[in-house]
Amino acid sequence: MTKDESAHAAVTYRPIGVIHSPYTERHGMPIQASFAEGAAGTVEVQSEYAAGLQDLQGFSHIVLIYHFHLSKGYALRVQPFLEDSEHGVFATRAPRRPNPIGISVVRLERVEGYVLHVSGVDVVDGTPLLDIKPYVPRFDDRSDARSGWLEGRIDVQRAQSADQRFSEQDQACETS
Repeated sequence: MTKDESAHAAVTYRPIGVIHSPYTERHGMPIQASFAEGAAGTVEVQSEYAAGLQDLQGFSHIVLIYHFHLSKGYALRVQPFLEDSEHGVFATRAPRRPNPIGISVVRLERVEGYVLHVSGVDVVDGTPLLDIKPYVPRFDDRSDARSGWLEGRIDVQRAQSADQRFSEQDQACETS
């Protein structure tokens, strides 16, 4: 297989667990973990991966990497919740992506066997978990980071939870 062929080979991921949250539907759930303060949930890791949780309890926050299982299709230009105009999907955190992968930084409250108790969870109940990584401020925080088109537009009083756009976009995808 050439380098070009391997770059286009199929990639397959198998969930390692499931994320449980108080949100049974997309409408009304927080659009980012920072707007989900206090929202408690659990991350149930399949028992075959439980040994991988060793020493995780020493971290205050973890990064959950998951599959947007309710997202149908994708759009390269989207209107995000914090904006009135469209942007390229890769300049947003919209769920309708070519590879529907999401990330959330959540607070790790405690580890009980293969169940992680978390808070600040912003995903739909039953979301397939792909991976977990520890959040390390020294590695992950960037004091010189810029927020692109969001600079000066982040208003925590506006669009803190998902509206009907998720459902409307999925319906449009089904008819096109």
